[in-house]
This record gives sequence, structure tokens and C-alpha cells, in this order.
Amino acid sequence: MSQNPSKPYRRIAVEEGWGLPEMFDIYKDYLTKYPQDDPGFMSLMGYYAMGTGERPESVRRRLVDTDNRIAEMDAAGVDVQILSLTSPGTNPLPAREATWLSQVANDRMAEIIAEHPTRFAGLAAVPFTATDAGASELERAVKDLGLNGAILNSNVRNEYTDAPHYEAFYEAAEALGVPVYLHPNAPSTQLLKPFHDRGLDGSIYGFGVETGLHLLRLIVSGIFEKFPKLQIVVGHLGEALPFWMNRIDYMYGKQIATGRYAHVKPLAKKPSEYLKNNVWFTTSGMPWEKEIMFVREMVGAERVMYAMDYPYQYEPAEVEMQENMPLSETEKFEFFEGIATRVFNLK
Repeated sequence: MSQNPSKPYRRIAVEEGWGLPEMFDIYKDYLTKYPQDDPGFMSLMGYYAMGTGERPESVRRRLVDTDNRIAEMDAAGVDVQILSLTSPGTNPLPAREATWLSQVANDRMAEIIAEHPTRFAGLAAVPFTATDAGASELERAVKDLGLNGAILNSNVRNEYTDAPHYEAFYEAAEALGVPVYLHPNAPSTQLLKPFHDRGLDGSIYGFGVETGLHLLRLIVSGIFEKFPKLQIVVGHLGEALPFWMNRIDYMYGKQIATGRYAHVKPLAKKPSEYLKNNVWFTTSGMPWEKEIMFVREMVGAERVMYAMDYPYQYEPAEVEMQENMPLSETEKFEFFEGIATRVFNLK
């Protein structure tokens, strides 16, 4: 049932962070037991901006408190949230710990969805450090638990998932017909210092640079040629890639024509064509009319859908701001409900 009876559509928010207390415990345990040069240790320290691994209590409470989440959804006029294990998720953890956390998180999320089937759907956490890059857990979560895709919290122990050993995961996502949500993480250790030196490593800039880089790496690696039906969803209006799209095409073409990088193989299409055919974009954290309308123009209105970025940017007024964009009722239906329903196979 819609919480907005005057609207002929549901507002579905598709990048909404969720957590469980065990996650914070395993992070603390990891930071005390593993050597400081371990890539997962460095990844966690990077995510917490060289801090102690703690998050503000208001954020932790919102991540784990379902009743409060529903009350705040109602206050903002959000009908449905698609939940996903908050960043960095399982990514910093070795295979055993990552597998355990994925399974516990997915089981718990499925229980919450079953208790509130009209309010929540969910994306599966995946142990990317497992030998099959999490493919079997994704299959279990989709087939047995009814989850609606996978969450990929960007770099995995400082590694990007265009590496060949992640292909099993992407093959599984394509075969299952579910999307992969590429969500920000802290910049990898190689990138972190110049951002952190000026306090730019988080949402202000570092997250976007890191995630945009990851998506562009996937494109030029040829991932969509290997898996042409693979669907990627990216938030924050594409982490600036729609703005750079024409320049990326131009410079990529020049580099291929001149053979500047012998190890970079030519794609069958321009990079922008993959952005327009295999990638969907959400408004998480970017609720401004001009930016949204620009991205709709660049990639196609049918590829841009609503998200809030709860609990990190819980601003109820932003819902009304997007409600007031110059769109027809049909366009608003697609923006708030229709696209998400199709991409995430929602009922």
C-alpha cells in the first residue's frame, strides 16, 4: 500500500544503507587481529578516515533500527526502500569472515523483508574474496531468499573487480538476471592519502572519484562484451561520468587509434554506449533538479531513477524537491517507481 495516497505511484528509494550489529563487531575484531599492512586492514582504516572504526550513534541506530526506519520513511513520503549492506560491507574481509557476514546479513535482511513485504526489498551481500567471488552466495540469496540483486561496495581489499577472478560473480549476476549496485567505498590505499590530507576522502569527493574510476575500469576492461546482458546500477547520478561522457569517448578513441597503451584492447562500442545500455543511474545524494535533468538528457530518462541515500543523507525535503521537477505524471511514475520495478524485478 502506498504511503502517498494522492500519488498514482510508489516512491521507491533504491540506495538505502542497512547494517547489523555483528558487522561492527567483526570490523573491530579485524582491526585488532590483523597486521597493519594487510589490505583489508588498510581498507577499513581508509573507510573510517584513519579513525577508530566507530560511526556516529545516530547513523548506527538508523542502520539497524527497522521501526525507526519505517517511521522516517513515512515522514519523508518514501514507500519502499531497497536495502543493502552498508559500505564497506564484506569487501575488506578475508574469505571466511566475508562468507559468514554475507550469509548472516542476507538471512537477516530476508527476514526483515518477509515481515514488511510492502516496505522493503533487498540486495545481497556477497563474499568477493571467496574462491568463486561470491557467485554461489548470490545465487542462494536470489533463488532461496528472494533478494533482488547484489551490492558491490567498490574496491575489494584495494582491488577492482575488472580482474579476471571476479568474472564468476558477473557471470552469475547475468545468468540470474539481477543487477549489481556499484556503491562507493573509501578510496583504495593507493589513492587515499592525497584525499585524506585535505579531508576529501569521503562523500565530499573521494567516494565519487573512487567509484567512477571503478565503473570506468569495468567498461574499458570489456566486461559488458563478455556479459552483454549484465546490469550495473550506480548512484550519485553516475559519479560524474555523464558529465565526462563525450570527452571519454573522444580521448578513448584517440588512445586506441594511436596505440598509446598496448595492453588496452579496443571495445566494440564507444564507452558511452555501455553507459547508455548496461548502466542505470540513481539520484542518491544528488537531489537537485538541474543535475538530474542533465543526466536524464545525457543517458536517457529511462535510465535515471530515484534514491535517497538513507541514512547518510536523510533529508525529507529532498523528496518534495524531486517531486516538483518539471516532469509529467507518467515521467514521475517511471522516475519514482516504474524503472526500479523493472530493473530490480520488484513485485
